[in-house]
Amino acid sequence: MHYKGYEAVIEYDEEAGLFHGEVINLRDVLTFQGTSAAELKQALAGSIEDYLAFCAERGEEPEKPFSGQFVVRAEPILHKAISSAARRAGVSLNKWVVMTLERSLR
Repeated sequence: MHYKGYEAVIEYDEEAGLFHGEVINLRDVLTFQGTSAAELKQALAGSIEDYLAFCAERGEEPEKPFSGQFVVRAEPILHKAISSAARRAGVSLNKWVVMTLERSLR
């Protein structure tokens, strides 16, 4: 499920007869629950809106969903190998890494 760029995963608790959700693209812990898809959507929106309001009350910037940038540390020999692979493919190192990650997710 998604709301305002935030993403959540849902699990079903058969014993309780409830779906539990958690926002996964934040360091903060935001959870919600419901018994139907409609309730889950409403509960997710409510949790995000509460989080945004809480941050505003405290004068803090809410944590944003991922920016699209991250640092990868690799052994020098691997760095050299992927740099060479990118050059052979005729793309930047960044583009090669993104293309490779996208392929691995398919």
